[in-house]
Amino acid sequence: MGIPVRQVDAFSERPFAGNPAGVCLLSGGREVSWMQNVAREMNLSETAFVAPRSDGFDLRWFTPAVEVELCGHATLATAHVLWEDGILAPGETARFHTASGVLLASRVGEEIELDFPAKPERASPCPPGLARALGVEPVYVGTSAFDVLALVADEATVRRLTPDIGLLRQVPARGVIVTAPSSSPGADFVSRFFAPAVGVDEDPVTGSAHCVLAPFWCARLGRDELVGYQASARGGTVRVRRVGDRIMLGGRAVTVLRGEMVV
Repeated sequence: MGIPVRQVDAFSERPFAGNPAGVCLLSGGREVSWMQNVAREMNLSETAFVAPRSDGFDLRWFTPAVEVELCGHATLATAHVLWEDGILAPGETARFHTASGVLLASRVGEEIELDFPAKPERASPCPPGLARALGVEPVYVGTSAFDVLALVADEATVRRLTPDIGLLRQVPARGVIVTAPSSSPGADFVSRFFAPAVGVDEDPVTGSAHCVLAPFWCARLGRDELVGYQASARGGTVRVRRVGDRIMLGGRAVTVLRGEMVV
């Protein structure tokens, strides 16, 4: 009997947009080397590995290069699969045990809402080479637990970035978030996320980056509920809601592939 595998476009209501994630449905734990090989085979920004336990599910995430401590879009994709495949009842909350603690996913109307830890940034000097790598001088730079955040002047600057990926790889962080206030209807801020250090040159839509973006923009805009748009080529919308030291990330998902791992 093979291992069920799904590919899900997360933070999107239609196929071929948002961020594709692999979801591998396991009956129990597997070796790290095996999971890393599967993630490399899937060749998506993240593949999630989920296995049942008495009080929920164990969940781990791997890029093609490394295991990561927090991933939003693959968690949303996993919750979507658990409900779609009938592993969880429609009104049940998904409870995931992860390297970042217990994470919850709930259905709210047609969206899935993730309960994630806030990862606020603090003002910091611009890392050497960052401005050169981006091709633009940031207005502000902050550093969070995982990433560097670079605020630039406007949405147009975010959208037209063509960074030097080789130079970005040298920035001492998991990834670089570039953001600006939105000038487009339907969003409060825009962003892009580059993480070549962990094998992802540009991530299409990044839930964990919004754990940094949400507290940053909520403080600046004076509101606890905002809409972010990640302006990658695929693009995707993330609704954020600040609740104390937690960030609720809302979005939709659609399954585009069902398969079976035979090795």
